[in-house]
Amino acid sequence: MKKSVLNFTINTVMTICMSAILGTGFIIKYILIPGKERWVKYGNNVELYFLEMDRHQWGTIHLILGLVLLALVVTHIFLHWKIICCVFKKLIKQPITKKIVALLFLIFCLALIISPFFIKPKVEPIKKNNRHQVTIVTDIHYEYL
Repeated sequence: MKKSVLNFTINTVMTICMSAILGTGFIIKYILIPGKERWVKYGNNVELYFLEMDRHQWGTIHLILGLVLLALVVTHIFLHWKIICCVFKKLIKQPITKKIVALLFLIFCLALIISPFFIKPKVEPIKKNNRHQVTIVTDIHYEYL
């Protein structure tokens, strides 16, 4: 397969993936609303489904699409690595500055990826108040190895 056809195919699939991620996110946020909002909208805590799936199942699809997109982005970066390096060299002239910027960028990206695995939510029992459920309040707590 020619590189231009491969690039076009990857870019097309990435665009479809991003659109599907947005769509599933909108379904989760605005259609299959969480418990407290269901009480307000429907008068009680009903179960909501779209295409026979609840918000948690749609969340799994959302995650899978995100992982597929990540794989496509990594492939895209791999295929364009020479261009990325050339542009980076033109933007930053000093060798030590290039290394620092690249290292900071890598650390920042890795921190964004792995930080959710260190988050511990604050857990409180659900309190009933005037037939409405109160949502669980969460605080971010990091545990260091």
